[in-house]
Amino acid sequence: MTAPAATRRRAPGSAETASAKTGALERLHTELADWFSREARDLPWRAADRSPWGVLVSEVMLQQTPVVRVLPVWREWMERWPDPADLAAEPAGEAVRAWGRLGYPRRALRLHAAAAVIVAEHGGELPDTEEALRTLPGVGSYTAAAVAAFAFGRRATVVDTNIRRVHARLLGGEALPAPALTAAEQRRAAALLPEDTALSVVWNAAAMELGAVVCTARSPRCSACPVAAECAWRAAGEPPPTYTPRGQAWHGTDRQVRGAVMAVLRAAEHPVPRALFEPPVPGPPAGAAAGASGGGAVTAALGRLHSLGTGPDQLERALAGLLADGLAVEEHGRLRLP
Repeated sequence: MTAPAATRRRAPGSAETASAKTGALERLHTELADWFSREARDLPWRAADRSPWGVLVSEVMLQQTPVVRVLPVWREWMERWPDPADLAAEPAGEAVRAWGRLGYPRRALRLHAAAAVIVAEHGGELPDTEEALRTLPGVGSYTAAAVAAFAFGRRATVVDTNIRRVHARLLGGEALPAPALTAAEQRRAAALLPEDTALSVVWNAAAMELGAVVCTARSPRCSACPVAAECAWRAAGEPPPTYTPRGQAWHGTDRQVRGAVMAVLRAAEHPVPRALFEPPVPGPPAGAAAGASGGGAVTAALGRLHSLGTGPDQLERALAGLLADGLAVEEHGRLRLP
């Protein structure tokens, strides 16, 4: 007797279907790895002689900051502090000063604190597992996975903004990932990770690179994409995002005032009297700021702060926030870096 058609039909999830999915995923891995070997940017934290410490510093600096701004500061840090012990031996304020204008200077404090822990608890050597890396100050799950992968060649699921966008378009058919990382995205990233350890490291780096230089948020260059033929978003007709990403405001914000105050403190060789941060009415005599704080650079930085037209309440919030965050210290009415 001939079996009914329903019996003969193979159900979804059959061995053939699983094999096809595995083959498609292996092609993605190969295509993206081949592209990365040809097109990857020559970045110093990818060099063969990179140190694990250099990779950690790069990962912290690159958080919410583009490569072009990070490169010169990273090189200066590596020349001055090539090992964690070198940074740990300096005051935390020197890390903040050397952070320059990268933004979010609390990252500099966290790196200094991490360096101190590495020296005190790990013999000056960066720990090489995700679990141990997460015990360092300021090192969360993403940074721990990235350092484990890129510094130590570990198989780790790395999920940053660029990787999330590539996964969303390539597999999800969505223009942009959700505003915040979801558990479903984390599971998808883990499922996409190659079983081979060496290939998993390349896959993470390649997906990150693709999102940074080709599959960008605003102007994706699909014609240059090595996996465009497999992209679910293109197959769906490139539907628009379901939400409008909001950029972070800057002009007129407390963040801008904090940055201007930090510029004064970085420029100062000596503690700066609190009164000098207040808008001059009519102002101190010419040269008073330089004489009190250590140079014309301070006068220029104060001038930029005052040009913002900051009111006393906003200035006080900025000063109080910097003091609370440990980015500034006040003694006898004078402020300095920690």
